[in-house]
Amino acid sequence: MSRFAIIVAGGSGNRMGADIPKQFLNLNGLPILMHTIRVFASLKNPPHIILVLPSNEQKTWENLCKQHSFTVPHTIAKGGKTRFQSVKNGLNTITSEGLVAIHDGVRPLVSSGLIEKCFSEAKQFGNAIPAIKPVETVRLGQENTSKQINRDECWLVQTPQVFTVNSIKNHYQQPWKEYFTDDASVAESNGEAIRIVEGEKENIKITTPADMAIADAIVQLRKM
Repeated sequence: MSRFAIIVAGGSGNRMGADIPKQFLNLNGLPILMHTIRVFASLKNPPHIILVLPSNEQKTWENLCKQHSFTVPHTIAKGGKTRFQSVKNGLNTITSEGLVAIHDGVRPLVSSGLIEKCFSEAKQFGNAIPAIKPVETVRLGQENTSKQINRDECWLVQTPQVFTVNSIKNHYQQPWKEYFTDDASVAESNGEAIRIVEGEKENIKITTPADMAIADAIVQLRKM
């Protein structure tokens, strides 16, 4: 079965306090995005990699690839105004059936084992998304009115989220809705039941300077 990976990289550097998009920030000598792509390329059966980038960032990426002699094969797709449109643009480049993993470009610490687990579960059950249980007490509501809920029934959702190509393409034909924050929410809105697999605490999404510091520490630990 053919395998694909859509790497979504449309973020800005606003919350990071950076003057460049966060996916281009340096992590242990390489842009974050290169770390992410390398993990998918390292699989025994590497997927065809589709990188979704805004048009105005594609030249920067091209220059970074030259600067770092980055030659991992990948296809570029145009980013949209929303994550929904970006993923849809990436999906439109796929012309054959198979499995597609959709992953945040700023989750560079995902392991090859987790990616393979998601592909394997999706092959058997039609889809698979990684998630972890919260360790903190969880409350639902607003600042002045809230109630505690059972954290054992809560999940913190990660990527990669893997679906069959035909099913996720079909789900992305529906109109965008405000609560579409990931691919599972799009699929679920269109009637597909979602299968959760256990994710990894280290598979963080780098959004703030604190996340960057944590990611750098994890990379250093992995090198030891």
